[in-house]
Amino acid sequence: MPFIKIYIHVVFSTKNRIPYFNTPELRIKVWKHIKENASQKGIFLDMVNGYSDHCHCLISLGSNQNIEKIVQLLKGESSYWINKNALTKEKFFWQDEYFAVSVSESMIESVRNYVKNQESHHKKKSFAEEYQEFLDKYNFK
Repeated sequence: MPFIKIYIHVVFSTKNRIPYFNTPELRIKVWKHIKENASQKGIFLDMVNGYSDHCHCLISLGSNQNIEKIVQLLKGESSYWINKNALTKEKFFWQDEYFAVSVSESMIESVRNYVKNQESHHKKKSFAEEYQEFLDKYNFK
C-alpha cells in the first residue's frame, strides 16, 4: 500500500457568482452534505467551508484520485442534491472553472484556519477580491 499525503486547496464558485447560499444555516447544510458525500466516495475532505457564492475544500488526494475527477464528483453531486431538495429559489449551478493549488505540510494548519474562518473573512473582503488575490499569489495568468 502506498503512503501518500498530497493536500490540495480547491475553490469553486456558484455560476456567475450568484449568492445562492445567503444564510449561515443553508451554508452549513450544504458544506455538511459535501463533507458526507466526499466521505461516501472515498475522498478525504479535511475541511470544507465557504460563503454565499463559493466553496473552499482542503482535500488529501488518494493514490488513485486526480483533482479533476474529485472536483467533478463534489460539484456534480452537490448541485444535483441542492436542486433535488429545492434549497435555492432558482436552479442551482456551480461555475465550470475552479482553483486548485498544492499545500505544503507546513501550511496545512494555516489553510485549515483560512477555510474555517470564511464567515469573518468575507465581512472584510469580497469573493472578487479574494479571487484576484489567488490569481496574483499563485501567478495564474
